[in-house]
Amino acid sequence: MLEKLGADLAVARLRRKESLKTWAKRMGVTVPTLLRLESGDPTVSLGIVASALWLLQRDAELGNLAAPEFDRGAIEMDVRAALDLGRARALASAEARLRRQSPPG
Repeated sequence: MLEKLGADLAVARLRRKESLKTWAKRMGVTVPTLLRLESGDPTVSLGIVASALWLLQRDAELGNLAAPEFDRGAIEMDVRAALDLGRARALASAEARLRRQSPPG
């Protein structure tokens, strides 16, 4: 995914007809750092990625990357917990009805 992001950032820079040197200067990084970013190097800091996204006017997307409302794994866990709770309550309700209906004995 980092390689794809880096390649996408390189394409965006090239589509804007920006040189490595100019783009790096606008981002406040060196050309070698920009090359590392564009190659998908995982050691490039998130701040540098954010700077590149800011230049592309896509930095607002960062706010949604780990937003709870988009965390499918946690949402699925919440749904499973709700289903388990619903089953437990339905079972308890059925057992209570059976106890009320059974004659003492």
